[in-house]
Amino acid sequence: MGLLSLEHSKAAYAADFVLYGAAVLALSITLLAVPAARTLAVAALVLAGLAGWTLLEYVLHRFVLHGLQPFKAWHGAHHARPGALICAPTLLSAGLIAGGVFAPAWWLGTPWQASALTLGVLAGYLAYAITHHAVHHWRGHGPWLLGRKRWHARHHQPRVGATPCYGVTSGVWDRFFGSAGR
Repeated sequence: MGLLSLEHSKAAYAADFVLYGAAVLALSITLLAVPAARTLAVAALVLAGLAGWTLLEYVLHRFVLHGLQPFKAWHGAHHARPGALICAPTLLSAGLIAGGVFAPAWWLGTPWQASALTLGVLAGYLAYAITHHAVHHWRGHGPWLLGRKRWHARHHQPRVGATPCYGVTSGVWDRFFGSAGR
């Protein structure tokens, strides 16, 4: 179970949540230093990053994890053993966020703009990771979590002929793209 392993030890699995939580906190604190005149722009970029994450989550899950090798095989291991601590290696996810979000945003804008957009994406990714962990490992008591658990169960055990749901944190894109089933 190395740095690029799909199946994590309990410590490495927990470290992923700590790392992304710390990154969200660090970027949030960093953005507090942005001049007040840019507060609205920062908030808009954070929200754009968060919204962008929801679409990215859907696209990655539907077309990469269920369509492209070797990712399809890797994700298949999660479907075969949904209770196992299988997730994207931290180096891979962090590298994709840094290279695919932060670096281009900085190149196209400023460091604070890149930080704001990346904060939104990171917060979305952290929410996804926590939600995905919760649907597989926590007992649901609240209506939101129970709804997410039912939604995700439709993904793991789709009815014959039904299109499985791909969104984990939200069903918006499944409804938009017609993959919500029913």
